Amino acid sequence: MSDWRTEIDDSIKDFISVAELAHVKLSLDDFEIDYQEAPHSSSSLPDGKMAIYGFWLDGKWLKIGMAGPNSNARYTSQHYSPNSSRSSLAKSLLNDQDMCNWRMQPENIGDWIKNNTSRVNILVDRKHGTMLLALLEAFLHLRLRPRYERKVPLT
Repeated sequence: MSDWRTEIDDSIKDFISVAELAHVKLSLDDFEIDYQEAPHSSSSLPDGKMAIYGFWLDGKWLKIGMAGPNSNARYTSQHYSPNSSRSSLAKSLLNDQDMCNWRMQPENIGDWIKNNTSRVNILVDRKHGTMLLALLEAFLHLRLRPRYERKVPLT
């Protein structure tokens, strides 16, 4: 089984090299990584920051997403409710027949996610811009292969 913290740490180190290929100079000091073991809590996106966040369960990444500097709802609450947005972790879990053994229900899915998944928040200063954030999200999708990112072919 993989260690989710090591996967993130190694990915950020490698992403710094990717950014350098695009002539963007970054260091580890440009990233604030908040690891939250299950049960986790949600919090507001800090002022002046944008984020990549990920949900981890049972040795696998479920979802990795991004929240720009004006996307507090996406960062804080939308993934915990199946009807909050077009795409949410809650909706994906409830629609996944392979997850039925976890006995999730629409009325308690938010609490289920908080109690059973670990979450990582990778905070970056907004001065780096959303293009860099989108590149980091795409890099992590390809690298970590989260279950609910349909754009990434499973191998």
